[in-house]
Amino acid sequence: MQNHRVLLLAHGSSDPRWCETFEKLAGPSLQAIPGAAIAYMELSQPSLSEEIARAARDGVSGVTVLPLFLAAGRHLRQDVPAMLEKLSTEHGIDIELAAPIGEHPLLGEAIQHIVEERLDNDNPR
Repeated sequence: MQNHRVLLLAHGSSDPRWCETFEKLAGPSLQAIPGAAIAYMELSQPSLSEEIARAARDGVSGVTVLPLFLAAGRHLRQDVPAMLEKLSTEHGIDIELAAPIGEHPLLGEAIQHIVEERLDNDNPR
């Protein structure tokens, strides 16, 4: 049993195609990190509260929530911290909210590579 779990948090959407994009994006991490899961803030399943409850049932004592957001807007500054505080109290789990992936410098480098690849495809040598 893992004592710590990573949850990749996406906003959520009523459009299943939107969720498929995030599930594909999260796929390599979910395969590489035992117990890791994707959760949605709203509009999609599994919800953040469902995944925290599952972690508690599994005997996990700590969870890191890694937002698949480009920046920390109102949701990450207010809504999600309030949700996590409530869930932490309800389930007796330590929950850490990590910075959104958009703040990580490697994401900027990945975007650069994608742009360069696109430019190469549009302008073959």
